[in-house]
Amino acid sequence: MAAQDTALVLEGGGFRCMFTAGVLDVLMEHGLYDFGSVWGVSAGSISASSFKSRQIGRTARIMLAFRDDRRFMSFWSLLTTGNIAGGEFMYEEVQNVLDPCDVETFNRNPLRMFSVASNVVFGTADYLECKSFPEDVAKVQASASMPGVSQMVEVGGHRYLDGGTTDSIPFEVALGADGARKVEGYDGAQRAVVVLTRDRDYVKSLGNEGLVLRSHRYDAYPYFTHALETRYLRYNAQRDLLFAMEREQDPRVLVIAPEDPVTVDVTGADGGALLSLYVKGRQQAEARLEEIAAFIGHNA
Repeated sequence: MAAQDTALVLEGGGFRCMFTAGVLDVLMEHGLYDFGSVWGVSAGSISASSFKSRQIGRTARIMLAFRDDRRFMSFWSLLTTGNIAGGEFMYEEVQNVLDPCDVETFNRNPLRMFSVASNVVFGTADYLECKSFPEDVAKVQASASMPGVSQMVEVGGHRYLDGGTTDSIPFEVALGADGARKVEGYDGAQRAVVVLTRDRDYVKSLGNEGLVLRSHRYDAYPYFTHALETRYLRYNAQRDLLFAMEREQDPRVLVIAPEDPVTVDVTGADGGALLSLYVKGRQQAEARLEEIAAFIGHNA
């Protein structure tokens, strides 16, 4: 079984990705790098970066160290920079100075990384391949720029916002499934490990997207407005399909999800809650370590 046969798919969720950080740290600690591609959505794209650069603990460390720094994520940042998550602070100062990404390892690693971002003009998901840092850091920022509280990020002449609006859990694209969007130069994996940040009983409602729609901020972009209106329907349908595949023991997917409802908010900054969620991610990965290793074809 070749590494390129397996994809790693990471849902977003802001600080809820502390669960993902726990899962990925355990995989890295045990040398489970047998993936051909990693697909990150929103904060999941940030987690994917640390996985590709093989930096154990970095994602959790950043979230814990800067959780209450107003430059990191705050309404002060929103008022002063136009981004609730401070772009310059996160993607320049933290990325390059305060807790730098190991760009040498990132750039040398053959693992293909895709950041999912929403094309605001067309209202569709784009899968932006991050081949090298720092050149492609803007693609990660585009994937993680939340609608209503972030400025659009321009990449390659296109305007982007958070990838979760258009493809929250891109396992179908990663698998190259029939009817799924095809990514140029990518043939599709035979199987995918999918890490979620919501428990299996969660059902999404219009929620935050409704608040963004009522702001009329994107009225000039009708396709994106429609994507916001229908996100919860597509998200619930994605999860229904994924869990149906899991119940049917479809050999193409292995799903890792929190066992209990996650109370940490997208912008939640309580250190104890974040650490607890990280530990739960670690516990899940450790409990299923042999299963994951067998699924991805890891040879000890």
